[in-house]
Amino acid sequence: MDAKKIRKSISHFFAWLGLSGVSFIVNVLPAPLLYGFASGIARIGYVCAVKQRKIALASLQIAFGSEKSEAEREQIARQCFAYMAKSSIELMYLIDKPAVMKKQVRLVHKERLDQALAAGKGVVLVSAHFGNFPLLLGRLCLEGYRAGGIMRPMHDARVEKIFVKKRKRYGVRTIYSQPRKECVDETIRALRQNEIIFIPIDQNFGTGGVFVEFFGIKAATATGPAIFAQRTGAALLPCFILRQPDDTHEIVFEDPFWVPEGVRGEEAVFKVIQDLTHIIESYIKKYPAEWGWIHKRWKSKPSVKGGG
Repeated sequence: MDAKKIRKSISHFFAWLGLSGVSFIVNVLPAPLLYGFASGIARIGYVCAVKQRKIALASLQIAFGSEKSEAEREQIARQCFAYMAKSSIELMYLIDKPAVMKKQVRLVHKERLDQALAAGKGVVLVSAHFGNFPLLLGRLCLEGYRAGGIMRPMHDARVEKIFVKKRKRYGVRTIYSQPRKECVDETIRALRQNEIIFIPIDQNFGTGGVFVEFFGIKAATATGPAIFAQRTGAALLPCFILRQPDDTHEIVFEDPFWVPEGVRGEEAVFKVIQDLTHIIESYIKKYPAEWGWIHKRWKSKPSVKGGG
């Protein structure tokens, strides 16, 4: 094993150890003290996670530029770290307490989801790494919906095993993004069984997607929702989970829409993904601290020919 693999193994071990330690603390700490604990973690994280802090501030500069002052951007970054810490603590606390989760996470405009499912061709729930999004699928399953999501496996198999076990308890279907053929086949099968599939499209997608406008800058974006909707007739339903002032959550559904029958080709895919990206951008502008700014969203650049 080379030095790089050794470092990764050590890093993964300590990540697992940290997760186990925090999980233990969350389960023994009285509920009223959990958010104070999360705030402490967030303050330490903002100081110590230098790389992630720099990425967040750089991303905020790209997105907002002169629209927001340096102080405003830093405040959003700090609040983003605070929300991520709260979300992590909530996830570990609520995932083993379905009744509490049901009370803490409310569904808003649920009739829009029901309308989309009434067509009988499945629903592609399009969202982002926004708010405490891991709670979203579990809460939908608690409501009686059949739901799953396309996910990348975690780097550490031990951590992955923990979360797969938790998702199975709720009945959440896990579809791994690789191998690609198995991912596509299982997603289409789920949609044809009139299930809900959650797909976030807010992260850099390298060279495999299309370049759409995101905060006025071309960003490589996954095309999966549009392609799955074309192939199955599934509804496309933008959806976001929003933190409330009292740290409860609301899952908000936008109006569903469908790719018109017979519409095919790259232009159709591009338009759908651009429209969905505009919706995601509008939520980020309204609730900036809810989004994960520690990701290099604009890392990939379009080729000279364009790319959308």
